[in-house]
Amino acid sequence: MNNKTIILANGSFPKSKELIKILDNAKQIICCDGAVNNLAKSGREPHVIIGDLDSVNPELKEKYKDRLIYVDDQNSNDLTKAVNWCFSEKIKNITILGATGKREDHTIANVSLLSNYQKKVNIKMLTDNGIFIPISETTTFNSFEGQQISIFSQNLDTEISSTGLKYPLQNLKLTSWWMGTLNEAISTKFTISLSKESSVIIYLLNQ
Repeated sequence: MNNKTIILANGSFPKSKELIKILDNAKQIICCDGAVNNLAKSGREPHVIIGDLDSVNPELKEKYKDRLIYVDDQNSNDLTKAVNWCFSEKIKNITILGATGKREDHTIANVSLLSNYQKKVNIKMLTDNGIFIPISETTTFNSFEGQQISIFSQNLDTEISSTGLKYPLQNLKLTSWWMGTLNEAISTKFTISLSKESSVIIYLLNQ
């Protein structure tokens, strides 16, 4: 997946050099409502601003009035509205930034929704510390020895196995969120095997 289309959520603005580089190289930056406030402060411009627009600074509403997309849907959050817009525009690869930090409840909600988004587009969520990648089938990841790995299953009846991890999983059902956390890669690749199509989110720590 490439990083050409960025969705910037209204969490903590990216700080790491890697994420700033991704922002600067983006073909388009889609802001979730008030995320445009921090983007503008950083000297960058949005391609589109999506949401109910109640958090956008008035001067930016005026400046970017031709880029506003008002979506008054109380049954979805602004991140979902942005992903749905990308889907309607036939954008197939998305990188999400700024979806963590500030509020822990928003962080949990945003991460958990990755599996829903994956049904529509190829998607990943980057933070200053690591990356969340949703999978629905057996998947092999590039890694490095010692990389910290966590696995979160949203389907409690799915059996999960692994190769290339320090603490192997063997047909294990992750019935609690903590059960698949704090593992570690032992080589340059690892594989997560699922017993059936499922909703699983993999977290890889950068270092």
